[in-house]
Amino acid sequence: MNSYVTENFIMIYITVPSIEEAREIANLLTEKKLAGCVSIIPNIVSVYRFEGKIEEYQEEQLLVKTKSSLFDEVVEEVKKVHTYKLPEIVAVPFTAMSNDYFIWLNSETK
Repeated sequence: MNSYVTENFIMIYITVPSIEEAREIANLLTEKKLAGCVSIIPNIVSVYRFEGKIEEYQEEQLLVKTKSSLFDEVVEEVKKVHTYKLPEIVAVPFTAMSNDYFIWLNSETK
């Protein structure tokens, strides 16, 4: 079988204001085995309403691949270093992944 169906893994989306903060969080999460991989997507533009005003910012996007059981720990660690008052930390479940990727991600997260 080439794929593995699972709901035990998630991808967490986190936006940050700078590439430096993106790298700091990515390194923190991988060093603590809270993520198997963190991809950094540079130069996104976010438009949102906050405290009654429409805001538009250039940000970096983190894609954190991890176990769903680690979500609360990821949130806790990110909030320690994130500079936003209200950071975006949103998870979506994996519905399937290749068996090889499943084995690797499972082994790289605690």
